[in-house]
Amino acid sequence: MRMPRVKAEGQGFYHCISRVIERRYIFQDEQKEVFCSILRKAEDFCGVQILTYAVLSNHFHVLLQVPEPQEITDSELLRRLRLFYSGEFVKTFAILLAEARTRSGTEADGLRQPYLRRMYDVSAFMKLVKQRFSIWYNRHQNRLGPLWEDRFKSLLVEGTEGALIRVATYIDLNPVRAGLVKDPKDYRHSGYGEAVAGKDIARKGLCDLMGSEKDWEQAASKYRCVLYVQGEVEGTGARPGFDSETVRTELDRDGVLSTAALLRCRVRYFSDGVVLGSRAFVEATFQRYRESFGAKRQDGARPMRYGAWEGLFTLRDLRLDVITAPTPAGG
Repeated sequence: MRMPRVKAEGQGFYHCISRVIERRYIFQDEQKEVFCSILRKAEDFCGVQILTYAVLSNHFHVLLQVPEPQEITDSELLRRLRLFYSGEFVKTFAILLAEARTRSGTEADGLRQPYLRRMYDVSAFMKLVKQRFSIWYNRHQNRLGPLWEDRFKSLLVEGTEGALIRVATYIDLNPVRAGLVKDPKDYRHSGYGEAVAGKDIARKGLCDLMGSEKDWEQAASKYRCVLYVQGEVEGTGARPGFDSETVRTELDRDGVLSTAALLRCRVRYFSDGVVLGSRAFVEATFQRYRESFGAKRQDGARPMRYGAWEGLFTLRDLRLDVITAPTPAGG
């Protein structure tokens, strides 16, 4: 029996990861462009906000803000439907909805509900993105069958600037860890790459992520400093970061890696930790999902090891291969 997906009460922030079936490398430039377009349309349709993201060769990351459900007018619903449905479908639906309104609000609500249920929810957003891309990809590749591994991973992140920035930089450094670029600004299929290239929606996501910095120039400067950890750069050669032997040696002797070193490694806390934030945030989430854990477990928060994490905790006590060296197309 697998653990139910951990979600916030009301507004929530999530780091979501999904991988292609059998880890196949299907994302070339064309596929990445189409996927990014679907990602942004789904963001609009579902009423969520993408703070940043990265699309790699066989998987993608997205840091998502899901607000509390909002009231949706009929006109707004029709606008969102046009993002994914044909003009003829939306026209017909609009007529049916208007006719239902003349008879009863209950009938109109019945027509609206199948679409409203797909909004303001992390699972609905991820399902929509993956389904729509699968349909496009299978049609263009003349293939059948599933495209994704069964269940996407999600990490519930506390909505504090410190926690969100740590996860965001981890995501935006994926292309660097994978050896695809040396500077994260040069990878256009990412939130940071889009923002540097001038895309307003990506800039807004990073500005909102920074919290205290609403001006793009100030937010960009601060975020880039965080990405490079005040200019500290680790690793040499074509592949950034450390080799596996160096990482393992440090961890075996209980070494504490610098923040720069940590961000240039694969850190499972950001993908498999289930919940990430302050001790109080993790404990509160643990209590809400208490029945999903064994009776012997007394508390929820587990300290993050091997680095200066500045008071961050996770829900899962990860022990093996918590931090590993970067691998090509990894992250």
